[in-house]
Amino acid sequence: MATTVVDAEVVAALRDAVRDCSDRGLTFASKWASELLLSVSPSKRRSINASSFHTSTPARPRSPHHPSSFAVDASAPVPTNAQPSTSVFPPRHEHAPQIKQQPPEVRAREIQLEALDEDNITTARALMDAKEFTRAVHWVKDCRSAKAIFLSVYSQYLASEKIAMRNWYKLDNSKQQPPLPVNTQILPLLQLIQNSSNPWHLFLKALFLRHLSRREEAMESALLSIAGYPWNWATWTLLGECLGDGEELSSLLPLLPLPPTHPLVQMFQIKTLNSLNNPSENELGLCDRLLSDDMFPRSLWVMSLRACVLYHLHDFGQAEIQFKKILAIDPYRIDDIDVYSNILYVAENRIELSKLAHEFLALDKDRPEVCCLVGNHYSLRAEHEKAIKYFRRATQLDRTYLSAWTLMGHEYVEMKNSHAAIEAYRKAVDVNRKDYRAWYGLGQAYELLSMHQYALYYYQHATGLRPYDVRIWQAQGMCYEEMGRRREAIECMKRALISADPNETNIHLRLARLYHELCEFAEAANYHQHIVEVCRASKKPVTEYARSGVYVARYHLLQGGGDLLLAKQYMDIVASSNSEEVGQAAELLKKIKIALTAKHHAEAMIEAHGVAAVQLSGSLSEEAKG
Repeated sequence: MATTVVDAEVVAALRDAVRDCSDRGLTFASKWASELLLSVSPSKRRSINASSFHTSTPARPRSPHHPSSFAVDASAPVPTNAQPSTSVFPPRHEHAPQIKQQPPEVRAREIQLEALDEDNITTARALMDAKEFTRAVHWVKDCRSAKAIFLSVYSQYLASEKIAMRNWYKLDNSKQQPPLPVNTQILPLLQLIQNSSNPWHLFLKALFLRHLSRREEAMESALLSIAGYPWNWATWTLLGECLGDGEELSSLLPLLPLPPTHPLVQMFQIKTLNSLNNPSENELGLCDRLLSDDMFPRSLWVMSLRACVLYHLHDFGQAEIQFKKILAIDPYRIDDIDVYSNILYVAENRIELSKLAHEFLALDKDRPEVCCLVGNHYSLRAEHEKAIKYFRRATQLDRTYLSAWTLMGHEYVEMKNSHAAIEAYRKAVDVNRKDYRAWYGLGQAYELLSMHQYALYYYQHATGLRPYDVRIWQAQGMCYEEMGRRREAIECMKRALISADPNETNIHLRLARLYHELCEFAEAANYHQHIVEVCRASKKPVTEYARSGVYVARYHLLQGGGDLLLAKQYMDIVASSNSEEVGQAAELLKKIKIALTAKHHAEAMIEAHGVAAVQLSGSLSEEAKG
C-alpha cells in the first residue's frame, strides 16, 4: 500500500505558513509551522533550498494558497499498527470542499494592494506585538488589501476580548459574574467579513461563529478556510474545538478537503482525540507514522502528541520515557510540561517533579503550564494550600486553562472543602463541557456532601463522555448503593467489569456483596468463586481470598449449592493457611466431611436398593414368561 512522504511542496508550504501566520499575528500557528519545518531532515531541507536556488525559473509570487499534494512513495512500507481503519476513514464525501487556488488576476490584484499597504501593515503588526490593538486598527483603517482587513478585524477582536475579560474578572466571586466573559463586539465584527471568501477571513468568521455558539456554521467556515489555506494550524485547532466527541470527528473526516493520509488530517485526528481524552492504539500508530524518516522524524510537537496519547491510554511508563526524550532534545520546551508533571505525580516521583518544578519556575513563572507543574509538586507534598495558589495563578494567566481548574477542584476535595471544589469544577465545565474529569469531580464533591442524587447526575454526564472508564462506573454504582438502589448498582458494576483488568477482584467482591444483600446467594457465590480462582491463578496469598473461599463453601454446604467437593477443596486450603478465617474453615471442614460421608452412605444405599430392584424385576420377568 502506498504511503505519503514529505516533499518539496510540503517544505515550501511550511515556510510560507511560518511567514503568512506571523504576518497576521497568529503567533501559535506560526510557531507550530516553524517547529514542524525544523523537524524535516536537514539534508532534505538543504537539497530543496539548493534546487530552488539553482533554478532558472523566476521565483513564484508568495501566495497564501498551497496545493495539498505531496509525494507518494509506493515502495515505502507502512507500519501495520499505523494503518487507519476503514471505520475511522470512510470514503470522501461528495460535498467535501476542494482545495482552491485563487485566480491569477485576483492574486495579482491582491499583491498590488498589499504593496500599497505594506508600511501600514508592518506598523500594525508591530503594534499588535506590543499589545496595542486599538492603535493597530487605527493604522490600517484606510487600507484595502485582504491582509490589512484581517489585521484590522483581528485586532478589534483581541481588543474587545481584553475588555470583556477585564469586565468579567471585576465580577469575580460574585453572583453577577456570568459563566463566560461576554464580548458584545462579536456580531458587529462578524458582519465585517460575512461575505468574504478569503481563507483568512473565513478563519475569523469561524472564530466569531463559534463564540456565538453557531457551531455548525463555524465548522463549515473552518472547512472552507482549510480548503483555501491548508497550513494554518489555528483553523484546524478551532475546528477541533467545535467537536463534541469521537463520533462527530468520524463524521467530519470525510468532509475534509484533504485525503485521510495527509499529515495535517492525521495530526488533526490525534490532537482532537487527545483533547477529548479518547485516543486509541490507532492514534499511537499514526504518531509513529508521522515520526518516520520520510515525514517529520525530529518533530517535538508530534513526539509530545505521542506522549499525550500514551498518557490517556494510562501507559505512564512509556509516556514518561517519551517526555524525557523531548526534554533531552529541547530542555526549555514548556508546551505540555503540565502533562509530564501529571505523570510524575501519578508515579509519585517526588525527586524528578521537584527538580522539574524548580527548573521551569526559573525559566518562566508566568506560563500556566509551569504554574500547573509547581502546583502538582506541592500537591504531591500534601501542601494543598500552596498547590491551590499555583493552580489559581494558572487560571488567572489563562481563564480557559482547563487542567488548572480541575486540579484545583481535586485539591479542595483533598481538603474536604466540597463547596470550593464544586465552584472550581463548575468553572472547568464552563470552559469545556467535553472534559469528563470536571463532571467526575463534581460527582465526587457532591458525594462528599452525601447529596447522592446530584452526584449521580454528574457521574452520568461523565460516563456519557467516557463510556468505558472503570472508575466512573464504579463511582456511579457506589452512589446507587448508598441510595439503596442495589439493582442499578449491580448494573453499573457489571458495566465497570467490561473494561476492567481480567485479574480485577474488588468489583467482583462488591457485586458478590450486593447479590448477598438481595438474598441471591447463587449469584454471590459465583462472584466469590471467581475471586478465589483468579487469586489462585495469580499465586496470591490465601489471606487475599480466604473470605471468598469460606463464602463459597458455606453456600455449597448450607444454601443448596451442593458441590461439597469444591467446598472441601477450598476449606482444605484456608484451614492450612495463616488467615483470620482458619477457625471458620476448620469448623466448616468438619461439617463438610460429615456431609460427604452421609452423601456417600446415601448414594451407596440408593445403589444397593437399585441393584435389588433390578434383581426383583428380573425374577418377576422370568416368572411371567413361565
